[in-house]
Amino acid sequence: MSSEKFSPPQEPKETELRRRLAEEVRALQSATDAVDAATADRLGINRTDLHCLDVLTQRESATPSQLGAALGLTTGSVTAMLDRLARLGYLTREPDPHDRRKSVVRATPAIQRGADELYGPLAEEGAALLERYSLPELELLLDFARRSREIQERHLLRLREEERQA
Repeated sequence: MSSEKFSPPQEPKETELRRRLAEEVRALQSATDAVDAATADRLGINRTDLHCLDVLTQRESATPSQLGAALGLTTGSVTAMLDRLARLGYLTREPDPHDRRKSVVRATPAIQRGADELYGPLAEEGAALLERYSLPELELLLDFARRSREIQERHLLRLREEERQA
């Protein structure tokens, strides 16, 4: 694997490959964004609501404050979002069994099935694509994806911090 430090490309082919990879990552982000927008449209919700459901399906459950932190929303915005999604039958809110002052939010089985229906074909095609890669290639792809996500998360924190200071 490559070292932690960036080393300037030595060959024109390497420079070209780095440029093309950056273009493909950007195009992938746009394509992912477009699929998510189409999914939100199909579900009759906005993108923030879709992100909330994604968080819930990954965690099984969350408190409203955890959702607010994950989504970068205020308490009032979280309440309005949860009201919308509950009315649509996409989530449930129940008292926290350990602290009755809190509530626990869960995605409903109906939205789980809807997510499987909408994203299932994409997940299957993606899994089939991964089958063509060797173990070392998969390790490289995983490393790249993880490090790319970490960069995004760092810059999200930076942007939110700059917004708070403005």
